[in-house]
Amino acid sequence: LMVWLRRTTHYLFIVVVAVNSTLLTINAGDYIFYTDWMWTSFVVFSVSQSTMLAVGAIYYMLFTGVPGTATYYATIMTIYTWVAKGAWFALGYPYDFIVVPVWIPSAMLLDLTYWATRRNKHAAIIIGGKLVGLSFPLFNMVNLLLIRDPLEVAFKHPRPTLPAYMTPIEPQVGKFYNSPVALGSGAAAVLTVPIAALGAKLSTWTYRWMAA
Repeated sequence: LMVWLRRTTHYLFIVVVAVNSTLLTINAGDYIFYTDWMWTSFVVFSVSQSTMLAVGAIYYMLFTGVPGTATYYATIMTIYTWVAKGAWFALGYPYDFIVVPVWIPSAMLLDLTYWATRRNKHAAIIIGGKLVGLSFPLFNMVNLLLIRDPLEVAFKHPRPTLPAYMTPIEPQVGKFYNSPVALGSGAAAVLTVPIAALGAKLSTWTYRWMAA
């Protein structure tokens, strides 16, 4: 019974923190979910989202020692964000007004690395972290290409929480770099590894704190 209670507590802990990290993600900047700003600031978006995914996912994957936990973590974030998307839709905004980041496939790559290397922590940090950083911009650009023109959505449906100085400016759209996916993947692949290492270290500290 105690083993079952401990495992249940672990997974509930993951749910709580995944929900909170989703809130942090939303509040990290309105441009993240506001289609026009997400398009024009794609590199910044890629780095912030891939590092946030890596630190939380690897933390709980190593905390439980179970491959699949990273995907579980990303799934909770996704579901919670879809709830936010549904809330905006219920308020009368178009379906494309909020774009949910694609976290799950990158988290699956992290889980796969951990499983394929027989739960090797260092391989998960170096290889898994790099795979998260490389893949995340790819999946999200495909996601963005499938929605309506972000500029059209932004101008027709201005977000009420945006201050006046953040109103989209047409010449900036699509001109953030020649290849935002390549730059986003490169920057994220470099930065996600040390952030994944931080998540692993936090997991170790949590174990020590629980044992104290």
